[in-house]
Amino acid sequence: MVQEWCPSLPGATGRRLRLGVVIAAAGALLAACGGSSSSNSITLYNGQHQQTTLALVARFEKLTGISVNVRSNDERALAAQLAAEGSGSPADVIYSENSPTLEYLQNKGLLVPVTPSTLARTPSRYDSPQGAWVGVSGRVSVLVYNTQELKPSQLPTSVMQLAQPQWKGKLAFAAAETDFQPVVTTVARTYGNAAALRWLEGLKANAVRIYPDNETVTDQVNRGQAPIGLIDQYYWYRQRAQVGASGMHSAIAYFAPHDPGYVIDVSGAAVLKSSRHQAAAQKFLAFLVSAQGQEIIAHSDSFEYPIASGVKTAQPETPFNRLRPFPIGVGALGDGSTALALLQKAQLL
Repeated sequence: MVQEWCPSLPGATGRRLRLGVVIAAAGALLAACGGSSSSNSITLYNGQHQQTTLALVARFEKLTGISVNVRSNDERALAAQLAAEGSGSPADVIYSENSPTLEYLQNKGLLVPVTPSTLARTPSRYDSPQGAWVGVSGRVSVLVYNTQELKPSQLPTSVMQLAQPQWKGKLAFAAAETDFQPVVTTVARTYGNAAALRWLEGLKANAVRIYPDNETVTDQVNRGQAPIGLIDQYYWYRQRAQVGASGMHSAIAYFAPHDPGYVIDVSGAAVLKSSRHQAAAQKFLAFLVSAQGQEIIAHSDSFEYPIASGVKTAQPETPFNRLRPFPIGVGALGDGSTALALLQKAQLL
């Protein structure tokens, strides 16, 4: 008999438990859930980083007996694929790196409401305003700079300053990264589309080159190929974990509190309307935001912030509750269409 995931059980929520204890406790709790299902399986369209996804999937399968067929790709490619597949999609769940992808799918009418008890585990400002998807983890946009070329006192305090002439030939950024879109959207909402376009044109003029992804930006700044770059914080922590402290010649810095470049990016998940395994798909979402799922994120080498069930990161990075980002909700970030249009006008895509 395959035991079902029981999202409403009390226990680990809000406490920082070691992962081994959580897993052991989860096994005992599941025995009390009751219910059964035979040969359950779901298909997950995964646009998240695999460091996070594979650990979560492995634990979910062990706890529930529900197998997960993971199909990974860039989140924009997956969103386009889901739109093309429509009601014939084999996908049950979409797990994305950024909220605009989920908002796009919600606007297309491709998602079903998330179970209210699942939504309740994440602060509402990180969930779909319509209840169509749930926030799972977060990252924050930061500066990465080469410590042999720049001192903290020389760093810009606003993302807008990166377009100024003193940064010509010094800037690294990845215009095509979906992580960059929320920053573009926030600048546009703060200063208007015309000003955001001028800002993007300034970034383009100042760039050492336009890099393909944030991993490359982080590496190039660390190597001294570019003095300064714009990334999400977890890329720097991952590189430090890979090369060791002695191999790091860079550091990260935050913009001034509430600057439009200081943005929380939210990764989330949703159930597709086309899913033929709605109950199992909803169980997967419940697991992602449960204390058990969030503890995996808290201890993983993805260096993302758990944002649900009161769980805090176990990694040595700035605590989530000490961040001072721009005050914008995920709903206001929209579906990314404004950012994409501006990036195309600036000939950055």
